[in-house]
Amino acid sequence: MRGLIILFILLGFPALEIYVLIKLSGFIGWWLLLWLLSSAVLGGWLVREAGVTVPQRLFAALQSGHSLSLALLFSFRTVLAGLLLIFPGVVSDVLALLLLLLPHPKAPRPPAAANDENVIEGDWERVDDRDRLR
Repeated sequence: MRGLIILFILLGFPALEIYVLIKLSGFIGWWLLLWLLSSAVLGGWLVREAGVTVPQRLFAALQSGHSLSLALLFSFRTVLAGLLLIFPGVVSDVLALLLLLLPHPKAPRPPAAANDENVIEGDWERVDDRDRLR
């Protein structure tokens, strides 16, 4: 049963894209071709940019002590949006824009001991027991 549902989704999405493209081309005309070409170029740029920024995001997450999986999730979301923009169709472009506009969840804060407010500065000196007796 699940296989049949997945098959309907896989066949239904391109059919929906074709239907929307035909209806929209009758309404907008040749501007739709410009939209599809520009979205494909933007999608290619997003995929390339996400590939470049993945190591930077991972290194920043390592330095700040945040989760590496969140950094990978942000990059994967950008790549998926870029791939949806490359795929010709208006419905996939809307899904890609929704992915790009989703807010990023806040990264967890570092432990309280790492904050500058809770650090007590001072000098210390090691004193052995033998030095105390003299």
